[in-house]
Amino acid sequence: MNAVLRLSGAGKRDPIIEEWLNKTDALTAVARIWFKKIRACGEDVLELMHDGCPVACVQDAPFAYVNVFKRHTNVGFFYGALLDDPARLLEGTGKNMRHVKLKPGREPDSDALGNLIHASYLDVKIRLRAE
Repeated sequence: MNAVLRLSGAGKRDPIIEEWLNKTDALTAVARIWFKKIRACGEDVLELMHDGCPVACVQDAPFAYVNVFKRHTNVGFFYGALLDDPARLLEGTGKNMRHVKLKPGREPDSDALGNLIHASYLDVKIRLRAE
């Protein structure tokens, strides 16, 4: 199992993230919906802004993030390359990270994306226990 990435400064609710998520554009509204689901994974979910986007962690280990681009919203996973993805939602070619690209007018497979979020959360908890 790969070493766990660590990010310092995570807390229960970051006012900077609240401000970021409360923008009124349509792409941020999509990010807000999915970050709410990420936050709901467990009482131990913490958050911080990292590289300009909201990131969710367990302790100081990140597992998921949202980000908004010009024409789409990403829901990303720090160890997404290792997640089971039967719906084939994940994109990317990096060693570990993968993302799901959400575009206006195209509804995602909400169940499959929800499953990826939950699997990513459980994966990072396992990684932390294995250390």
